[in-house]
Amino acid sequence: MDRVPESHAGWTFLTNHSRVLAAIAENHTTRVRDIAARCRLTERAVQKIIADLEEGGYLTHSREGRSNVYRIAPDRVLRHPADAPATVAELLSILQRHEAGQPMGDLVGPDESAN
Repeated sequence: MDRVPESHAGWTFLTNHSRVLAAIAENHTTRVRDIAARCRLTERAVQKIIADLEEGGYLTHSREGRSNVYRIAPDRVLRHPADAPATVAELLSILQRHEAGQPMGDLVGPDESAN
């Protein structure tokens, strides 16, 4: 039985779909259980998200022994029209730079309080 993780009140910047995709990008043979723990989701929710991503053409998987090996479609355009023409690869690049602690450039502009 899936254990329900600690709930989070309020809104967030990233969707659960993007979190799951980022977890798979980090480790293409990761288990659903490990994705669920990392993303603070139930295993059932992760399975549903993986099915959504596969149905949308963003992800495929194959069995190798007892493990699933996931393959991400990096050139797929993100679903929301406001995000076009950004691709999955571009989204994952941003998320991976954040995870690695690399600077994102001057995204916020000059600090007005310094004037």
